[in-house]
Amino acid sequence: MPKKNAFYAQSGGVTAVINASACGVIETAKASKAIGTVYAGKNGILGALNEELIDTSKETAATIRQLRHTPSGAFGSCRYKLKSIDDSRAEYQRLIEVFKAHNIGHFFYNGGGDSQDTTHKLAEFSAEVGYPLNCIGIPKTIDNDLPLTDNCPGFGSVAKYVAISTKEAALDIASMCESSTKVFILEVMGRNAGWIAAAGGLAIQEDGDAPHMIIFPEIPFEREKFLRRVNQNVKKHGYCVIVASEGAQDAAGQYLSGSTGTDAFGHIQLGGVAPTLAEMIKRKFGYKYHWAMADYLQRSARHIASKTDVEQAYALGEAAVQFALAGKTAVMPTIVRGKGKQYRWEIGEAPLAKVANVEKMLPRHFISRDGWGITEAARSYLTPLIAGEDYPPYKNGLPVYARLKKVLAEKKLPKRRKRRKR
Repeated sequence: MPKKNAFYAQSGGVTAVINASACGVIETAKASKAIGTVYAGKNGILGALNEELIDTSKETAATIRQLRHTPSGAFGSCRYKLKSIDDSRAEYQRLIEVFKAHNIGHFFYNGGGDSQDTTHKLAEFSAEVGYPLNCIGIPKTIDNDLPLTDNCPGFGSVAKYVAISTKEAALDIASMCESSTKVFILEVMGRNAGWIAAAGGLAIQEDGDAPHMIIFPEIPFEREKFLRRVNQNVKKHGYCVIVASEGAQDAAGQYLSGSTGTDAFGHIQLGGVAPTLAEMIKRKFGYKYHWAMADYLQRSARHIASKTDVEQAYALGEAAVQFALAGKTAVMPTIVRGKGKQYRWEIGEAPLAKVANVEKMLPRHFISRDGWGITEAARSYLTPLIAGEDYPPYKNGLPVYARLKKVLAEKKLPKRRKRRKR
């Protein structure tokens, strides 16, 4: 009987280290000699639905190894949410048909909460129809909001980028504030959880250091209180640096960005908090300001990725394969933090039923009592996650990243019917 093949796919917003998890999956599967070909979905789960399977065996071992230090989603990602089994049975059946056609017995989905939900549903459906499929979720999200894991791959590198960017921008503002810019606002990602915004607080090493204010989604925004605090900081330090989460909202739960559009997962498309805050400050005080959106830069900055993050991302991809070979399904490998002052971690395991669609918020005890900064507890949690450097190789002053051939496996099924729009 031929060895079962594997299907790996990337989902949702990509990170600086998601390809390190891909590298972990592919290298571990190949070394096991118990798995045949590892196919990667072209553009996530869409690759399976459209039977566009990238044959990773057509890539050289050196190219696969380069994935470890290559940012973004090398195989293409997507924002595509499978509905409930009852509402979308045809799509689940299509997945099983594709997997049968290509002798796929292992499914690895690398993503956040919605992706873990997809993996969980597929595990349920495959069991229902009697098709043997090991469904393993691999955690990935810069938002760091997956439950039952100490942290999520992608977050540590974003945290490092935000802390460094805040520190460097603050030095710039401090040097010019006497006769020029008084306020700088850095907008960072974070829909409902303020983990990334909190990371900006790591830039503070002595009293008076920036950021002087952090705007968390977990703390209801009060306009007058905010403006009063900004003015106090300008008077005290000569300038004010603010790190603001894109998910900042008022007591009524209204996002400051005023966004109303949604993405394919049904989430409100955020962005625009920084200019909103800057305009408030300009109207009230007339201070000269600058603002910036870290946006995609924060999640693609592989050149200053956290070494801890890279190592954990690879280890989780490796563990996912080991779980599948052990016959496990509907589970996700996790990061378990060891006890004691010295940072240690190991791989754990969580059932997808308890992970899917659950958000882990920033604990209140990680936020200072006044709501504008982080506590020592937060600092102790965050610091190890940004530790260490893992620079990619450079050539002619630029990093060298993997370039994949992306050879598609031959299709064996008729073209699928697209989901009808309602």
